[in-house]
Amino acid sequence: MLNFNYSSLFLATDGALTTVLVAIIVAAVFAVLGVVLGGFLKNKSFEKKQGDIKKVTEKMLDDAREESRTIKKEAILEAKEQEIKLRNELEKETREKRAELKNIENRLNQKEESLEKKEENLIKRNEETTRQQNVLKEKQQQLDNKLEDITHQHDMMIKEFEKISQMSKEEAKKELVDAITDEARREAAGLVKNIEAEAKEEGERKAKEIVSLAIQKCSTEQATEITVSVVPLPSDDMKARIIGREGRNIRTLENATGIELIIDDTPEVVIVSGFDPVRREVTRIALERLIQDGRIHPARIEETVEKVKKELDQQIKEAGEAATFECGVFGLHPEIVKTLGRLKFRTSYGQNVLRHSIEVSHLAGVMATELGVDATLAKRAGLLHDLGKAVDYEVEGTHMQIGADIAKKYKENHTVVNAILAHHGDVEQKSIEAVLVASADAISGARPGARRETTTNYIKRLQKLEEISSSFKGVDKCYAIQAGREVRVMVKPEQINYAETLFLAKDIAKKIEQEMEYPGQIKVNVIREWRATEFAK
Repeated sequence: MLNFNYSSLFLATDGALTTVLVAIIVAAVFAVLGVVLGGFLKNKSFEKKQGDIKKVTEKMLDDAREESRTIKKEAILEAKEQEIKLRNELEKETREKRAELKNIENRLNQKEESLEKKEENLIKRNEETTRQQNVLKEKQQQLDNKLEDITHQHDMMIKEFEKISQMSKEEAKKELVDAITDEARREAAGLVKNIEAEAKEEGERKAKEIVSLAIQKCSTEQATEITVSVVPLPSDDMKARIIGREGRNIRTLENATGIELIIDDTPEVVIVSGFDPVRREVTRIALERLIQDGRIHPARIEETVEKVKKELDQQIKEAGEAATFECGVFGLHPEIVKTLGRLKFRTSYGQNVLRHSIEVSHLAGVMATELGVDATLAKRAGLLHDLGKAVDYEVEGTHMQIGADIAKKYKENHTVVNAILAHHGDVEQKSIEAVLVASADAISGARPGARRETTTNYIKRLQKLEEISSSFKGVDKCYAIQAGREVRVMVKPEQINYAETLFLAKDIAKKIEQEMEYPGQIKVNVIREWRATEFAK
């Protein structure tokens, strides 16, 4: 750094000398010019001016020399000041570096001392560990010797016991395990029964309180609404007009609606047959209007069917909007509202599905309010839980899966989707709202007058219930009673003990849940009776 600054000093001095030389050169140039100019003047003027020029030149040279000396002195002073400044900075930087190196040296010394201490501690620990390992080896050897003695004594005792009891080790072990197992099962059954009794008592009390309050707040019609699929005729002559020449009228009506018309020997009646309830309703209304109008021909049939379709679409939309307004559920996608309105023409065991959905929404909302959970979400899930039934005759799959897919398609809440998917227990219920929707669905379907069932299906359900109950080992007789709401199972007391009756009831109930579909719940009663009979002679 000092060498660089001295070079700068020499450069500054050279610059001053250069300035002096330039000044001298300029003066010389002016002198030459003066000589040239003087040649053109007259001799007297030349001589006079020549003397003046010499004086001016000498004065300029003196001024230039003086200025050069001044500049040189200033340059030397500046160079000395720069040298002093650089020397001070160098000394300061050197001091700081030395202090930093000193600190590093101190830290290294401290770390070295710390490592030495840790090394000493590790050596001590290793020595202690080695000593303890030696002690443990000695104790292990003593234990091995004692274990060998005990094993020998144990073998001698087992041989002695086998000799006394006249039983082998395996036979004695099996008898002991059987005795302990029976005792454990009896104790477990008693404990399970007590726990279940306490939980059932508390759960039933709270559930009855909530359900009764929900039912009181949700008053619905007890009469069953049924979709009519039979159209009455004013006379049997109208059948011929409906059929038309060579059957063209009935073919036109069937092609326009996609529904089959059955005109048989039943007097003054036309049966409308089809899986789609909306199409069936279109056909019924269109046929009634054609009969009332009296003009029945292909063009009039097509015109009437199209008009009824438009009117029914509007009715479906209005029915969906009315249902959402009645339940206080807003913000649904228009397509979901329209699909919901189609449930007005769908029935399940004679119960109108739209009214059932509204009822489930109210019940779920009331129960959610009592439990302190999201009542709005519960009502929304309750209203949409049977959404898939509106199109289950068009799309493959269960109505739960179809409804969940529709809800996902239109960005419904994941809790609502889970409640739709799990309201029959086929999928795990991931929220309290989903459990409440399933409970409300069971309450709505099981209440008196809600649903109807054909005699054939009713008998088949009872037979299936008795078959499932009879399929278990140890069952003597079983009876389905209370219109299939309860099954009583009589067991053979010599095959089923007291503890096993509880497990048998659970197994029967589980199998019924897996293999049967039924509204509400079925009570399983397992009865074990032991009678001792003796005659006095």
